[in-house]
Amino acid sequence: MRDSAQVVIIGGGIVGCSIAYHLTKMGWRDVILLEKGELTSGSTWHAAGLVGQLRSHRNVTRMLQYSVSLYKTLEAETGLTTGWKQSGCLHLASTQERIVELKKGATTARSFGLDLHMITPEEALRLCPILSMEGIIGAAYMPSDGQADPSGLTMAMAKGAMNHGATMEQKTLVTGFEIRNNRVEAVVTDRGTIRCETVVNAAGMWGREIGRMMGVNIPLVPFQHQYLVTEAIEGVPPNLPTLRDKDSLLYYKEEVGGLVMGGYERDGIPWSIRGVPKGFTQELLEPDYEHFESISQAAVNRTPCLATAGIARLVNGPEAFTPDGNCMLGPAPELSNCFVAVGFNAFGIAAGGGAGRMVAEWIVEGEPSLNIWPLDIRRFGQYHRSLKYNVERTKEIYGKHYTISWPHEEHDSARGVKRSPLYWLLKEKGAVYGAKYGWERSNWFAPAGVPPEDSLTFGIPNWFEHVAAEHRAAREAVVLIDQSSFSKFEVTGAGALTFLNHVAAANLDRPVGSTVYTQLCNERGGIEADITISRVEEERFFVVTGTAFGVHDFQWLKRHLPKDGSVSLRDVTSSLAMINVCGPSSRELLQRLSEDDFGKNAFPFGQCREVVIGYAPVLALRVTYIGELGYELYMPPEYAANLYESLWAAGQDLGIRNAGYRAIDSLRLEKGYCYWGAEVSPDYSPYDAGIGFAVSLDKGPFVGRDALMRIKQDGPAWKLCTFTLDADRPML
Repeated sequence: MRDSAQVVIIGGGIVGCSIAYHLTKMGWRDVILLEKGELTSGSTWHAAGLVGQLRSHRNVTRMLQYSVSLYKTLEAETGLTTGWKQSGCLHLASTQERIVELKKGATTARSFGLDLHMITPEEALRLCPILSMEGIIGAAYMPSDGQADPSGLTMAMAKGAMNHGATMEQKTLVTGFEIRNNRVEAVVTDRGTIRCETVVNAAGMWGREIGRMMGVNIPLVPFQHQYLVTEAIEGVPPNLPTLRDKDSLLYYKEEVGGLVMGGYERDGIPWSIRGVPKGFTQELLEPDYEHFESISQAAVNRTPCLATAGIARLVNGPEAFTPDGNCMLGPAPELSNCFVAVGFNAFGIAAGGGAGRMVAEWIVEGEPSLNIWPLDIRRFGQYHRSLKYNVERTKEIYGKHYTISWPHEEHDSARGVKRSPLYWLLKEKGAVYGAKYGWERSNWFAPAGVPPEDSLTFGIPNWFEHVAAEHRAAREAVVLIDQSSFSKFEVTGAGALTFLNHVAAANLDRPVGSTVYTQLCNERGGIEADITISRVEEERFFVVTGTAFGVHDFQWLKRHLPKDGSVSLRDVTSSLAMINVCGPSSRELLQRLSEDDFGKNAFPFGQCREVVIGYAPVLALRVTYIGELGYELYMPPEYAANLYESLWAAGQDLGIRNAGYRAIDSLRLEKGYCYWGAEVSPDYSPYDAGIGFAVSLDKGPFVGRDALMRIKQDGPAWKLCTFTLDADRPML
């Protein structure tokens, strides 16, 4: 075995082999893949092999579309059988709500370049003649979906990688790492030590254990997942489409004249939550017939031929699931040269080709060609180190794998992780909480007599009129919004201004007391972060970004810090509460409680001040995210409750109200303000998004400047358009 490599990949399943394949395709041939057993011997070998493409996020769908395009050609390229079959996928609906979901999916699919179209129950029966149509009221069909042999796909990509120079070391157990200066310098195995420049954790179910060895948190939980394999069944055609009957929690595919049938029961069973045994290789768990009974009975009702079919085996193979149902890809925040590709929630075969390409691009080019933020490991925080949290939330996620995805649906499990100082005060005033990045945040406020809970619907929800009232109060009077969850950083040091001017698109060389709206862009000009930066002292800056983007944005800044130690970066999110006071009466309200001058001339827009309001020392920013006159008030958490009470009491004659995050969303959309991850992302430049006014091309070099100059000169490729609906009953 060689003792050095440019890249070491840990894990020889479909994802690890795909990363090796794509790295070598991109010209990186000094690649070693380590597998403790044999290739595919983790979860890949027992995967069901369904390949679906449509997801709610455009680029995740594109990633899966790439998988399909690769699988179509891989057999011809490598000479190995992959079992790829473009069988199409049939989706059944037994409820009107599922019909709506399928119609929404069909509309979304068309915008992504996929054909998913609604069909009648009669057409569904012609496609899948073994069905009982009892209770079926509609269906949808996607012709381009398919199925494959997971082991065949993996072996083909492994061969392709080896053909281009990669080395596959099987029966090689990783036992540790040599880490220095925040970098993995070597991977230690039971066969020797390999020095490397980059390491990739693609260890599947063992990803958490590998991560723990190197100090990287991997919040995944293995779950038992069962499916039935039958003997040949008369009447099952070889061209049978894969089938998803989500209302019955079922999936099917044809296999050698029989059926593979499985599902996602509501009460999934976690397995080996304290660590997958190292010796568990190419093994299955004992079948749990009792637990599978609800799935099998539903399957007999939907496909009566199963009642008399010969059963070849019941497969119980553990799969890695995550607390939000998405896999984890990208650079580990704890180390500077470690990448992660694990936790595929039983869609590893569908994702394998595309995920391997994304990670390879991340390694070679510094960023993937698609913005896949929903899969980025940096979406997880410190609270995801809690095994209790991960198990509880992942159990709920597993149980909802096939249930309807309602707009604005909140999770029930693992709640109350992080609470602002105003939590109980606002709860007493009717706050209906949602969870964001572990924080309990008031989504809306239920008036007296109104149940403080969400209704789940695709139509107008129960909170609509109450959020509208909060919205109107922000435009006509004054509202208080607890935004303590927003992520906050402090940048200090002699080199702070030079550093921030190098990474931000706006010119930050402004007087102390200035607050600047800006973007952090990548070398393509795409928006990596959408933030405000305030200069509170000559060498101290205050950065504010969205709640869920703390790890991502902090790591982006950290990665660009100068090596000379002239700049310090610190996360101060937990050190400061924040109350947003906004609306046309906000200035008058604050002036009632402060000796400081909040007048228009004394405290203009885009400024920050150290002030005292009531009893509280406050850093006040004259900005808001809703497009009305307003102030963001930052203070030590111990002052927040008293300040809120003082503001509330002083604003009664001004029509003061509480407002939540759904009102924020409504107000900022009305104003045309962008939200990173929705309207803006690394896919789009500030000029695409209509915020080119925030770019200072003439300030000198900064990250992304050359690309932004070209985009401005040539004209943006995209234009962000907003619109209103005249419909009486809009669908969410």
